[in-house]
Amino acid sequence: MTTDKIRRIAVNTGGGDAPGLNAVLRAIVLSSIRRGWEVVGIQKGYAGLLDTSKIETLDHGRVRGITHLGGTILGTANKGDPFEMPMKLPDGTETTIDRSDELVENFHRLGLDAIIAIGGDGSMRIAHRLAEKGIPIVGVPKTIDNDLAGTVVTFGFDTAVMVATEAVGRLHSTAEAHERVFTVEVMGRYAGWIALHSAIAGGADVALIPEIPFDIDVVCRKIMSREARGRRFSLVVVAEGARPIGGEMVTRGPKELGREIRLGGCAEQVAGQITDRTGKETRTVVLGHLQRGGTPTARDRVLALRFGAAAVRVLAEGQSDVMVALDPPLVKTVPLTEATSRMKTVPLDSDTVYTARELGICLGDDWEGANY
Repeated sequence: MTTDKIRRIAVNTGGGDAPGLNAVLRAIVLSSIRRGWEVVGIQKGYAGLLDTSKIETLDHGRVRGITHLGGTILGTANKGDPFEMPMKLPDGTETTIDRSDELVENFHRLGLDAIIAIGGDGSMRIAHRLAEKGIPIVGVPKTIDNDLAGTVVTFGFDTAVMVATEAVGRLHSTAEAHERVFTVEVMGRYAGWIALHSAIAGGADVALIPEIPFDIDVVCRKIMSREARGRRFSLVVVAEGARPIGGEMVTRGPKELGREIRLGGCAEQVAGQITDRTGKETRTVVLGHLQRGGTPTARDRVLALRFGAAAVRVLAEGQSDVMVALDPPLVKTVPLTEATSRMKTVPLDSDTVYTARELGICLGDDWEGANY
């Protein structure tokens, strides 16, 4: 099977890693080879198109047996925006420069016909800007945060939720044995999908998500109501982007040039406030990059493979400036502008939020139906 307009494509993985990246790469390579295409991998985001020593051929042997592996065989980078590449000035200060024209020139010099870009919202925005410069490009949504619009779910999310759910479940026994409160910080940045889903699945008592600024007094009321019923321990799942009413998200250090601001530390602050207000011994567990690493779940593997195969089909059809997306039962395409037009946060009127409330999980607000 061949396609007249395409002979050689490139693929990259940008932004933070996520379980399922290698599965996508395998699907792209095998689907492309069936069509008689050659595939090259761009290492470390877009860096391989600025330093062409970071380009490698991807063939059957290179992608054999990688579906179950975490990480990405191509590597990735959080500072890979060719439109704003960090550069150090002679005086030691840093600035950014636009190297996108250089990237486009190298794209043509390498004889490439298209790019499949795998990444989150930042990677998809870069892909759209490159499409505007004339590069045929298709995006594949990747983020454990599940915050990309246009797709019902992104691969990597299911694995992250599984890891967080298992952690919450394991903490039940030690929390109960010592009659402690545990705050568990999970990733998700500005969207509370991981925190909400893992709290429900793991049987947590409190879930604090970015979409609902929390009142620490409401949280403590929930903990003390459990205490009064003889349940002398509690589990509090805290999204890294959660914030108190009228407060700000907790960050770690100043923002680095070319990177998103680093969030983290909210669970520790919440733990201290719980102890101060209730007298309960409170410990904090930060899951961090454990949620990104390791073997992807079967669900993430299948979704990643579907996305990879679909991206190749889309290119073969002549489409560009689009992202493949799950719209059950189909994988469809959406314009990259639509995929990046907004952040997909947890809807407060969603069934998942209602389910948490019906189960008695405190979301940090003084909900009228609460019985804390």
